[in-house]
Amino acid sequence: MEAAFRIEPMKLVEIKRVLETEQIRLTKSLGQNFLHDKNQLQRIADAAELSESDSVLEIGPGLGSLTEFLLEKGSRVLAVEKDERLFEFLQRKYAGHPRLDLVHADAVDYLRNRAKDWSGWKCASNLPYSAASPILVELSQNAQCPRRIVATLQAEVAQRIKADHGGRDFGILTLLVQANFQPNKFFRIPPSCFFPPPKVDSTCIVLDRRTPAMIPPGDIETFGRVVKQCFSQRRKMMLKLLKADWNPEWIDQIYRNLKLDPRIRAEAVSLDQFARITQELNFYSRKTL
Repeated sequence: MEAAFRIEPMKLVEIKRVLETEQIRLTKSLGQNFLHDKNQLQRIADAAELSESDSVLEIGPGLGSLTEFLLEKGSRVLAVEKDERLFEFLQRKYAGHPRLDLVHADAVDYLRNRAKDWSGWKCASNLPYSAASPILVELSQNAQCPRRIVATLQAEVAQRIKADHGGRDFGILTLLVQANFQPNKFFRIPPSCFFPPPKVDSTCIVLDRRTPAMIPPGDIETFGRVVKQCFSQRRKMMLKLLKADWNPEWIDQIYRNLKLDPRIRAEAVSLDQFARITQELNFYSRKTL
């Protein structure tokens, strides 16, 4: 019965034809660039390592190019599309499909305002360039985050996600994502594989949930607050920035415990050290209650 729903992946000529027929003009503000290269789409679906028992979240399905490869794996797919025109096209294209649920919503709002347990899920998406970072932060900072995230995004953003402390790419995004996820495989996707071809390079990155978690669920909120405060003024010594928000005596003691140089700046502090700072701040906070 499900064979009736098999749809061949769209070729570039078909993408152009559908956009013209449906009178869909791509919106630059939404970062819409459709991946059409069959080999790259297959690599992304394979990287998710999906099985028939998996549920997978796809954000920004567009015309359904990747959706088709995800469905071929036998998984159940929840696709969230912001563009109403594309959502309506997908509704017609996949009408009645037993393993596809379509949601018309802004992905950041959907993830932020919907209390859902994603811990048994995977995510595989060609993320809209304009919203890739906030989407990844929402997924990563969720106490019940997915087991694996496979995301195509700007190469520059991927570089920031997998950066290590001490480099210029290391920052808020790095820490908020790496708090719960370990960056693993990644591969480049040339601009020619997209329509329209983006003016930037793209990278598909694979993120696996840390087990055990580096930041306990109860510490996630404090961790995010610490990281954002410490990077609010990158050129300033982290000590002064922390003392502006927390008890200076606590901060001095934490620096002694961790043997941190009082002159150190945020980009030189490792993920593990940020986790320790968070843990100790929460310890002192609980003691005063």
